Amino acid sequence: MPSPTIPVDLILAELPRSTGLSAMLAGRLAASIRAGEFGPGDRLPTEKQLVERFSVSRAVVREAIARLKTDGFVETRQGAGAFVAPRPGLANFRIAALNNEMGLLDAADLAHVFELRGVIEAGMAELAAQRRSAADLAALNAAFAQMEQALQSDDNGAAADDSFHAAVAMAAHNPYLAQFAAFLAQHFSATRALTWQPAARSSGSTAAAQAEHRALLDAITRGDPGAAGAAARNHITEAAGRYRAADKQPKG
Repeated sequence: MPSPTIPVDLILAELPRSTGLSAMLAGRLAASIRAGEFGPGDRLPTEKQLVERFSVSRAVVREAIARLKTDGFVETRQGAGAFVAPRPGLANFRIAALNNEMGLLDAADLAHVFELRGVIEAGMAELAAQRRSAADLAALNAAFAQMEQALQSDDNGAAADDSFHAAVAMAAHNPYLAQFAAFLAQHFSATRALTWQPAARSSGSTAAAQAEHRALLDAITRGDPGAAGAAARNHITEAAGRYRAADKQPKG
């Protein structure tokens, strides 16, 4: 016997207008699945229901369902619709991007994301302090020097910031960690870019972040894993605070 259709009103709140409607719709449906509002085997609302509920086009709905299928949240059956997968969300790993107009991360999600970064980046820093080579230290110092130059000349040091964190990952000499670090970087480079904005400079946030970089670089250079891990964790904690503060500032 087919699973009953769950009322569409169980889906999260009305979507705001945005150019990323399909991504937002996919995010809302995925959140509902994670929350247990749709269980394994349950049928999602029909295409017509989703179109009417969220005032979007059929193309938007189809793209959202395709995204959920790619990420392993749903399975589609010809002529029957989309159904929640037996183990939803395990086919792929995706983190909604920060600093965009889609608003896919709430405060709890944001805290979890920065906590993930803290665990990963602290571990990489500890390994980097144990395994760094002369070439690794040269790359770290070059990126740090570029940030220092940007700080002194009021230039944008976001690219050098990304390079510094990539150099830490490479210094850990674990290809899987380096790959995962690159995955995280493509999603959260925008949070580092905030550090180099005029408002951050005037508030002292840019200088504070650079001091945190210095502490991390020094610990890796000394070959002190404990200090390197602590410096990385502190940097992510402070970065999370800066991101939250910036996000509360009036926009426009």
